[in-house]
Amino acid sequence: MRWALVKVALAVTVMVVVAFAVPLGLVVRETARDRAVSHAERQAAALGPALTVTTERAALERAVQFTTAGSEGRMAVHVPADGDRPALTVGTARASARDLASTRRLARAVTTATPGGQLLLQPTALSGSRTAVVEVYVPEAEADRGVAAAWLMLAGVAVALVIGSVAVADRLGVRLVGPARRLAGAAHALGEGSLGVRVPEEGPAELRQAAVAFNSMADQVVELLANERELAADLSHRLRTPLTVLRLNAASLGEGPAAEQTRAAVEQLECEVDAIIRTAREQKPRTQPDGSGAGCDAAEVIRERMAFWSALAEDEGRTARVAGVDRPVRIPVARGDLVAALDALLGNVFRHTPEGTPFAVDLHDGGEGAHSVIVLVSDAGPGIADPEAALARGRGGAGGEASAVGSTGLGLDIVRRLAESTGGDVRIGRSVLGGTEVRLWVQLRDTGEAPVTGRRARRRGQRKGWAGRRGVPHSS
Repeated sequence: MRWALVKVALAVTVMVVVAFAVPLGLVVRETARDRAVSHAERQAAALGPALTVTTERAALERAVQFTTAGSEGRMAVHVPADGDRPALTVGTARASARDLASTRRLARAVTTATPGGQLLLQPTALSGSRTAVVEVYVPEAEADRGVAAAWLMLAGVAVALVIGSVAVADRLGVRLVGPARRLAGAAHALGEGSLGVRVPEEGPAELRQAAVAFNSMADQVVELLANERELAADLSHRLRTPLTVLRLNAASLGEGPAAEQTRAAVEQLECEVDAIIRTAREQKPRTQPDGSGAGCDAAEVIRERMAFWSALAEDEGRTARVAGVDRPVRIPVARGDLVAALDALLGNVFRHTPEGTPFAVDLHDGGEGAHSVIVLVSDAGPGIADPEAALARGRGGAGGEASAVGSTGLGLDIVRRLAESTGGDVRIGRSVLGGTEVRLWVQLRDTGEAPVTGRRARRRGQRKGWAGRRGVPHSS
């Protein structure tokens, strides 16, 4: 918009300058020529009294020399013959006999062109019906005196007008574009998650109204998010009462593997409810570690969760395999978040595949200097028909494994948000076991890259693609 305003102002100003300066320059030139001719007429008229008194050569020569044009050799007097006295010419003559005869016949001043300038022929009546002609030569330099300076002044004024109009248009463009750019930048920042960004309410009336509307919208977004956090915390808090009853009932189950697993599950559920309440109260996600050493050992967490799920796998006749957990692998993810993600993926296996279906969990770490860690959860199940629906939150029941009753689609959303909090992503394909494989890619913080979250992470993951994507995903 800024450059558009400058171009419009430049075009309009140039047209105005051309429309007025060029005719004005021509008028200045004609005025200078008329001034030179008028000066020549006054000098020619100065010889009129002398001609009425005498037509002697000596007297006329003295009279011619007294004038400026005569002293410069630009004046001549043509006296016609009188009886025995021949025609007389005094001074430097340039006019032709034809021009002289035409001037005497017309009996008025005549201006005619001559090489290097103009000639003014002024008739003067003598006695005996004779007519003398006074000739004054006006050179081009005399006729154009002052024209160059006037044109230079007009050109300077025209340039000043153009520069002034461009400067005014540029300032106006800055006044218009500045608030618009700030509004666009604030909208982009708000879309990236900077909820505290606001726009100064300045600029033209329309942009001020847009800034007011944006600030009002941002305030409403912050208020809605705060209400959502409070609602999540309140709903989670309401779960404490039934959890207390479950814990008391679990305590009365006595000893045995099933009782221990029930009590462990109730304890874990209580921890998750507490974590949900704390996260709802905080401004930043729990998946963002607070220090350079924060995070967890992915290998240790996988070993622990596989030990937890192995008992249920044994009851259902499933073969479980785990690989890549023989040495510590630290990732920038809170332990509770990784536990929740693994439980969501393993829960999908048990919920959506028949009993006896084998499954595996593999941890791939590139070692020292690696940029990412990959967790693979695979099974030999049938898969599903709609991968996109499985990855979309709240769209369970798309078909296949996801068509089970009670699926909400939140499990994979938990996994995806965990990956995106580190700049990673989730990809789904066909496993070597013949079923579904979910690949959780976690980017490490020490790569020097800023973490990418939200829609940017999803867009980057879509651009990178996944070479092993040949199958269809789980849902939860």
